[in-house]
Amino acid sequence: MNFFRRVEQKYVLTENEYNKLFNEIKKYIEKDKYYQSTICNIYFDNESDDLIVKSMEKPIYKEKVRIRSYNTPNINDHVFLELKGKYKGVVFKRRVSVKLGELYKYIKTGEIPDTSNKQIMNEIDYIIKKYNLKPKIYLAYDRLSFYDKNDINFRITFDSNLRSRNNNLKLELGDGGKLYNTDKFYIMELKSLTAIPLWFIRILSRLKIYPKSFSKYGNIYCKNKEELLNV
Repeated sequence: MNFFRRVEQKYVLTENEYNKLFNEIKKYIEKDKYYQSTICNIYFDNESDDLIVKSMEKPIYKEKVRIRSYNTPNINDHVFLELKGKYKGVVFKRRVSVKLGELYKYIKTGEIPDTSNKQIMNEIDYIIKKYNLKPKIYLAYDRLSFYDKNDINFRITFDSNLRSRNNNLKLELGDGGKLYNTDKFYIMELKSLTAIPLWFIRILSRLKIYPKSFSKYGNIYCKNKEELLNV
């Protein structure tokens, strides 16, 4: 699918909260087709970090550009070039599938790669050239994915072991990087085309688990800035 529109909500869970929650919801959910994976990303920005700085200001509309693969690809594998926007809590994602080697060529020369959806590729290319975007940071995390047994459009993901690197910005070089936090925690995302099911809301309420905004790129960006100031 090249275009997504959905509502997303994030939560940050301690390991203890994760275990309690999972014990409550496991009877309602099934493992996704790609249940267990490592999500590998290269985020784009410009020299002034305009996209991430604007995003952290929590505007009505924000957008990000990234390359994404599910587990470590090789140079001939297809990966996704994505434009993700968010407007008043609703997430829009447009993406194209491109061979990794051809994508690197595009980044270097600006030559539009051949894709199955040229319109979306042109839209992403416009944003990249408008802001003069370049690969800026590598970011990976381990994901567990589930869906509601009674509603396949309601998905739940748990991300952990968030890590990043500012050099070797190549997906094929593996998913290693500096851990964001040595204490185990999970970023839970609820993804739905409409509303979160009542059974899930009741469990969250009973366990006193509340939404909490958490931008993976944004938090790593801030932490890197703090570390540079303390050098």
